[in-house]
Amino acid sequence: MNKTLISMMLTASVASASLFAGTDSPQPSMDGLELVEKNSRSSIYVDPSVDWSVYDKILLDRASVAFRKNWQRDQNRYPTMLKVRDSDMEKIRTDLSELFNEVFTQELTSNGDYEMASEIGSNVLRISPQIVDLDVYAPDIPTPGIQRNFTDSAGRMTLQLEFYDSMTGKLIATLSDRRDAPYRGYYQWTTSVSNRFDARMMLQRWGKEVLERLDEARISSEL
Repeated sequence: MNKTLISMMLTASVASASLFAGTDSPQPSMDGLELVEKNSRSSIYVDPSVDWSVYDKILLDRASVAFRKNWQRDQNRYPTMLKVRDSDMEKIRTDLSELFNEVFTQELTSNGDYEMASEIGSNVLRISPQIVDLDVYAPDIPTPGIQRNFTDSAGRMTLQLEFYDSMTGKLIATLSDRRDAPYRGYYQWTTSVSNRFDARMMLQRWGKEVLERLDEARISSEL
């Protein structure tokens, strides 16, 4: 099956009968949500009773960002001029959080027909994003002198999304998906510009998939 995990999550609410019919044992659940898919990189839980067609506005929380455990220690273990400070990590977190909200807002509004909401409502879907296990292979931070880092990939991160009915506050779906930046097959000078470009490309792919599957789920719910 070539459908993405996000596709499976968002269409589960309208196809739950076929998804869960004929199973030999009950599917594991989390807070009343049913497991749709789980593997070493992703997990998806969804409330099969959700009518996705009622949502035409999105309330997007500010994305939180957390680094891989011991990332700073690992970056600083070698005797070079490059030392990652707490302030450097905070800047990366802030920049990536702002980039996430910029990209997802663009995908959901300019490339889709959703409106962004600033408050709750019966037609408002609240999305709460978290980026975790962020692993930037070669952060471009201010250093004395000239230092260049060459990598064949910018790094990896995991996106966790929680979907809520904004009016009731009920959690209706969750998604966790780990991805790597494109592997180039050759080494390239890594800069803040190239890291941001690769991060934007990853976020755009996630955003496009979420938009496509939300649209599919809305249409299917209306049938």
